[in-house]
Amino acid sequence: MVKKINAEINKVYFITKYTLVHILEGTGNIQVDFKSYQDWEDKAIYLEKGQYIKFMSDDFVVRFIDFPDEILFKSKDVRILFKHLISLGYINFNECEDCQSFLNTTVFNDKMSNLIDVSTEQWYWQNPFQANKEEYQVIFDVKDVIDAEFANQINTKSLIDFMVNTRYDVQHLVKDKIGISIHKLIHKKQLTESKKDIAFTDKSIQEIAYDQGFKDAAYFNRFFKNKVGQTPRQFRDNFDYQNRDTFSQDIIALIQEFHKEEHALGFYAEEMNISVKTLSKKVKQKMNTSLGQLIRLQIISSAKMMLEENENVKDVAYALGFEEANHFSSFFTNYVGTSPTKYKK
Repeated sequence: MVKKINAEINKVYFITKYTLVHILEGTGNIQVDFKSYQDWEDKAIYLEKGQYIKFMSDDFVVRFIDFPDEILFKSKDVRILFKHLISLGYINFNECEDCQSFLNTTVFNDKMSNLIDVSTEQWYWQNPFQANKEEYQVIFDVKDVIDAEFANQINTKSLIDFMVNTRYDVQHLVKDKIGISIHKLIHKKQLTESKKDIAFTDKSIQEIAYDQGFKDAAYFNRFFKNKVGQTPRQFRDNFDYQNRDTFSQDIIALIQEFHKEEHALGFYAEEMNISVKTLSKKVKQKMNTSLGQLIRLQIISSAKMMLEENENVKDVAYALGFEEANHFSSFFTNYVGTSPTKYKK
């Protein structure tokens, strides 16, 4: 199934099938499973069932491409697209002509399997963790065990006991290739699933604690606050899944309107009638990013649009509130990775 939408700002889009998210237009952040990402451009993002995605601006045009469940059983290689380890699963489709060919067609049907094949090849070519195919299969076997057993008090030793048919030192391999221990991967999974239950269900905190494998609800509260900086109840109130609070929409609308003239946090705090400290804290709690980053992203997005229209770098700098063109150039280069002049080319 293929669906193209104009995404609603700050709305939670639940992923109910194995899905490719192809962002056609948009500015600003996206959020997947409580993590914010700004580097989504020129990427085709693969999400598995049970995840969610939010778009933190009102100008995103997105295509969702759903795959049948049996696609995951086509081969073990498919896991590398959908089973995220520490970040998004994606391919750089601007580097993959075959991927572009499939994504530019309007009718998929029997071509879906081929799209998975070329995407898998592209992912292996990108090789984000500098491993070989055999090592990746072991790493994703670990991920499968964690996904299945995280709520059953699994630990590193018991997980390794599941991995009987491998010649690798599993603990060392995971740490060496993805930079995080098995112990932390287990806790990361527990925390993400706990957040989902807290944010998206009406379960009591005690019930959630038991469902996620914690025998003591008080310990779960301490664990959660230590990792997140908020109690489970505070997290539920601040995430505001039903969007009863328009805070996120209000601050984004302000930034979109005034980012060319106003770069200081104090201006936005004054417009929202709260202190800078309070505003910064609310942005962090509700949007999982910083106020400064929201402003920077909007400035960069506007700069890119103007440069793509072949406007002079100096004119772009002044239009975006920079007193000196070289200050703008340094800012742009620092956050984009290339100079405005090179970006125009």
